[in-house]
Amino acid sequence: MDRLASMAAFVKTVEVGSFAAAASALNMSPQMIAKHVSWLERRLGTRLINRTTRRQSLTDIGKSYYDRCKMVLADADWADSLADEVKGAPKGRLRINAPVSFGTYALTPVIARYLRQYPQVEIDLVLSDRYVDLVEEEFEAVFRIGRLSDSSFIARQLAPFRLVACASPDYLKERGVPATPLDLEKHECLAYASSTGSTASEWRFMRGAEKFHAQVRHRLQLNDAKALLVAALNGIGVAYIAEDLAREDLRTGRLVKILPDYETPSRPVHLIYHPDRRQTPKLKSFIDTVVSELGM
Repeated sequence: MDRLASMAAFVKTVEVGSFAAAASALNMSPQMIAKHVSWLERRLGTRLINRTTRRQSLTDIGKSYYDRCKMVLADADWADSLADEVKGAPKGRLRINAPVSFGTYALTPVIARYLRQYPQVEIDLVLSDRYVDLVEEEFEAVFRIGRLSDSSFIARQLAPFRLVACASPDYLKERGVPATPLDLEKHECLAYASSTGSTASEWRFMRGAEKFHAQVRHRLQLNDAKALLVAALNGIGVAYIAEDLAREDLRTGRLVKILPDYETPSRPVHLIYHPDRRQTPKLKSFIDTVVSELGM
């Protein structure tokens, strides 16, 4: 048996939970996966996985061996990438995480262009608004919106995330155009409910050093930014929405930016990665592309 291939079969079995699922992922038969794991156990002289008819579980030694195998396989991938680095040909799979709206409307077009430029790279983009653990969940790069609380990672600053207040021409014709942020308290405003269930009922604006806090009311709240955009386009109310998401509709006039003399708060955006993560051609080229297109 090839030791690296057996390690890969063992790691995949642990990750997906069964020989059958590992076989499907690695394009092998379940019997071959079982042979790889059994060969490792015979070689080590100990059991790695407890098997029953209903479930599989790692032994104590199996847990330690699994962690070490992941490191060995990562080192092997990095060694293979050295030749690609010399040739300047990024290839392999990148696992990336980003917030849902940002990932959908700002990042995905960049990824599409990146994949066309580097046809040997594959990207697993996981969109989630929850806080992910870059190391534990095995992401090679993560996009974060807001103030960074952990300085143990390398962070590349990108253009800030900014909201814009806008509404459809039909709505503004019917209800009038707000002249100041406080006028919004008399309007129908569309509320975005986050994944935690909280709803932003206070919209903030600035003009010079002066700050304004509008306490808005709403009859419709949504937990999806795209649905919020559709609601605004249909004249239901005023939206306070990501500028990236509304940009095309603002350009074509389907939406109108209100309160143009006021600024909305911005939130920092960073691309972060672990300082111990080796700069393979695929990761380096991805970071360079993102910073070039979404940087300050």
